[in-house]
Amino acid sequence: MIKVGVNGYGVIGKRVAYAVSRQDDMQLIGIAKQSPDYKAKLARRRGISVYSSGNPDAFKGSEVKASGTLRDLLGSVDIIVDTTPEGVGEENKKIYEEAGVKAIWQGGEDHSVAGLSFNAYVNYSSAIGARYSRVVSCNTTGLVRTLFPLQKEFGIKSASAVLVRRGADPSETKKGPINALEVDKHLPSHHGADVNTLMPSLKISTVAIKASTTLMHLHAITVDLEKEASTEDVLRAFSQYRRIALVSIKEGISSTAQVMDIARELGRGDGDMYEIAVWKEMTMDAKRLQYFQAVHQEADVVPENIDAIRAMCGIEKDPQRSIDKTDANLHIGEYK
Repeated sequence: MIKVGVNGYGVIGKRVAYAVSRQDDMQLIGIAKQSPDYKAKLARRRGISVYSSGNPDAFKGSEVKASGTLRDLLGSVDIIVDTTPEGVGEENKKIYEEAGVKAIWQGGEDHSVAGLSFNAYVNYSSAIGARYSRVVSCNTTGLVRTLFPLQKEFGIKSASAVLVRRGADPSETKKGPINALEVDKHLPSHHGADVNTLMPSLKISTVAIKASTTLMHLHAITVDLEKEASTEDVLRAFSQYRRIALVSIKEGISSTAQVMDIARELGRGDGDMYEIAVWKEMTMDAKRLQYFQAVHQEADVVPENIDAIRAMCGIEKDPQRSIDKTDANLHIGEYK
C-alpha cells in the first residue's frame, strides 16, 4: 500500500486526493494547505487529515484542526504530489529532498524541476523507481494523448495546433479575460516545446489564444502523417485508447458545453472529463489530418498522477496494467 500525501488542495489537488482514495493500492494520508479556508473545511468533513503547509498559527481558533505541519505529513508518506501554484512547487523541492520522499510536480513547473516529464502512454517505464517526476500540463497532456497514437500507427512528419484556452477555472474569479480573446505573447507558444519533453523527435508548433470561458480548452490540430490513412483508420486508432472519447456533432455534441454535460451525466465526482474528447468530424486528405479536441483542464492530468505514483513507487512495472487499474477505478472510457 503506497502512502500518499498531496501538498495543495485546489483545482488539481482535490481531484488527485479523490483519485488516490479510489485506488486499492494507495492510501491518502492527508493534504497540506496554507490556511483553513472552505476547501480545508470540506476536506476535513470528508475525513481527510489536513496539515499546515505554512504558519501553523493560521489554524489556531479554526474549526479545522491541523493534524501537523507539512514536514509531519512528509514523515508519514512514501510520495508527495505537489499541486501548489506555479513556481511554489519548485521552492518546495528542498523540503522534499530533506524529507527523503519521492515527489510529483504538475505542468506549471518547468521540466527541469524533476528532469523527467510523464505521460502514462508515452514513457511510463522511464518513471519506474524514479525519485522525481512532473506530470505535464493539461494542454500538453491533451496533445500527447492524441498525437502518440498517430505517431505509433502512422508516423508523423509534423504537427501544428491552435489552442483556444479557457480564461480561468470556474472558481478563479480574480482571473480574466472578460469579454475578450487574448493572444499569447509568445509565438510559438510553449506547449510544443513541452510536448517535446515527452516526444523529442516530433516536429510540432503551437499557438495559443485565451477565451472568456471556464469550461474547457479547445484544440484545432493539423497533422501531416508519414503513411496514408483514411478517417476510419484514424478513428480506429483513437478508439484503442480509453483516455480518448470520440464524440460527434451528429449526436448533438458541437461544443465544450455538451462535452462537459456528458461528464455530469456519467455521475463522476466534480463532473470531471478525464478523457480527451475528439470529434469524429475530422478531415483526412491523403496524409494530412485535421481534427478538433476538447480538454477538461481540471481533470485530464489526474489519471496521469495516479499512474506516476505507481511507476515511481515500483508497485506496478507494466504500464498497461496500471492504466487499466486507474481507468477502472475512475470509470474512464465509459463514453464510447
